[in-house]
Amino acid sequence: MTIAQKPALARASALCFGGLLAGAFGYGAVNVLYAFRKVPLDVRFTFHTALMSVNGLVMQSLMGLTILSCLVLAFRTTGRDRLLAGTAAALAVSSFLITRLGNIPINQHIKVWAVSSPPADYAEILARWEAFHFARTTCALLAFLLIVTLTLAPAKRALP
Repeated sequence: MTIAQKPALARASALCFGGLLAGAFGYGAVNVLYAFRKVPLDVRFTFHTALMSVNGLVMQSLMGLTILSCLVLAFRTTGRDRLLAGTAAALAVSSFLITRLGNIPINQHIKVWAVSSPPADYAEILARWEAFHFARTTCALLAFLLIVTLTLAPAKRALP
């Protein structure tokens, strides 16, 4: 059996990183986002700015590791498994692009609002940030579910 036929480490990496990414975005969507809505705007903007300064490196690294591990898994598998891993990688790339092109530019505006005042249309901008966040969370969750499916499939096929 060649190394290309032993994707266990690639499978475990994709499962781990994909799960961490989906979990982190999911936690943000379920807990942090709704907490943001409950506090005064100045608190929200200050905390949002602080959180994003920490999250920037962590989340982008996690997205990169998810993409890389899914791509490695796609190259180390064949057939349906390759399709699932490749689709998971594409969804992780989508999550990254949504973040870079959608959330991060709005984060830059929020950083300014934390030390000044928000524009009149701030609620629409925050709603757009939330829509981007739900979109990237959905992409990450779907990527994780594909890797879970791919991981459980060999065990299912091995059953009598």
